[in-house]
Amino acid sequence: MIAMRLITGRLFFSLFTLVLVSALIFIAIEIVPGDVASRILGRDATPALLASVRERMHLDVPPVERYFNWLGNIAFHADFGRALTSDQPVGQIIAPKVLNTLKLAAVAFLLYLPLALIPAALQALHRERPLDHGLSVINLVLLSIPDFLLGTILMILFVVNWQWFPAIAGLRDTASLGQFLWAVTLPALTLAITMAVYASRMLRDNLIEVLDAEYIRMAELKGLSRLAVLLRHALPNSLIPTLNVTALNLAYIIGGVVIVERLFTYPGFGSLMIDSLQLQDAPLVEATVLISAAIYIGANLLADIGAILLNPRLRRAS
Repeated sequence: MIAMRLITGRLFFSLFTLVLVSALIFIAIEIVPGDVASRILGRDATPALLASVRERMHLDVPPVERYFNWLGNIAFHADFGRALTSDQPVGQIIAPKVLNTLKLAAVAFLLYLPLALIPAALQALHRERPLDHGLSVINLVLLSIPDFLLGTILMILFVVNWQWFPAIAGLRDTASLGQFLWAVTLPALTLAITMAVYASRMLRDNLIEVLDAEYIRMAELKGLSRLAVLLRHALPNSLIPTLNVTALNLAYIIGGVVIVERLFTYPGFGSLMIDSLQLQDAPLVEATVLISAAIYIGANLLADIGAILLNPRLRRAS
């Protein structure tokens, strides 16, 4: 019951945070100099034409009422409005871009798991030995390299020198799974390495601390192998502090892949966000930023729920 109460509390807090963020997004768009109609028609628009556009876009309605109408349409109808630049439903524009980024995120996360877990486990099992020191040096070097530089290095190695992968991660509707994986390997690997170096370093320290615990030594005295102790006892209890980093990494995959998508010319959600800002398409900006915030909040919510469910004390209390 304690675990359920905590999860329910986290859920309500996340919903409240999302509503608050939506209000801040709406206010930020409202305080931009000049209203949407003026930005669409330009400075030479006549007052009559401005009034007509404002009425068509419901800009003559008070901001508070427009905010609740906008939020209600999203919450109950999944309707983000229509884009100013193309007059298409925002949902139809965003959906394929989100799907592309989710595909990239799935591949990156699958690469992220072994890149974070295996080095951390090896370092914990061989602490203060040459393998531990060598992997620590590699980790520190990768930590100091920003994602755009890492992606450039990978492109030079695997595209220019060895020509293993394409320079442009373009997607075709008719592409097979193999062709898709071949196209997104480099951007996914860039994201995976960028995320894994943070999680691996934290997980290594957590594993070393857990492996020194009394119950771990008791399990070893009972005859369990070092690997079995690591997988059954040490690793699950070491993952709890790492979940928050993983949640931030998941949020980064969706909302922070702008540089990587631009570098590899990948048609994803991050690129759409930048395009909407450059075009000053208010409904599209509001939708992309709100979705990014929702993903960030949702990732942290999942991390909190995971930490609660993995906590043995809360499981026993429930």
